[in-house]
Amino acid sequence: MKTIRTLLSAVALAAMATGAHAGGNAERGKAAVEKYACASCHGADFNTPSDPAYPRLANQHPDYIEHALKGYKNPTNPAFGRQNAIMQGFAGQLSAQDIKDIAAYLSSLPGQLVTRK
Repeated sequence: MKTIRTLLSAVALAAMATGAHAGGNAERGKAAVEKYACASCHGADFNTPSDPAYPRLANQHPDYIEHALKGYKNPTNPAFGRQNAIMQGFAGQLSAQDIKDIAAYLSSLPGQLVTRK
């Protein structure tokens, strides 16, 4: 019985460790954001976009950023596709890990997002 508990504990710890690595890396995300010049539209601090129609990305939820980038990458997907020629061009170049990394970086930035009550 003790062997089974030890084995289950080891499996649980391995699963948690794997989950920690499944997310993005903010440092790699910062490099990707610089590489693709995201600040040219979304603002140097990602709080002041060059056009009010562009979203603020700083401190945004990482799952939202991932979902949006996946939508631009796969615009014809009926479940989550997004139509924007500029973003489709950028997102089409991103790997799944790039998307996670970018989401990790942008969500780590101080932001001015406000939710309505």
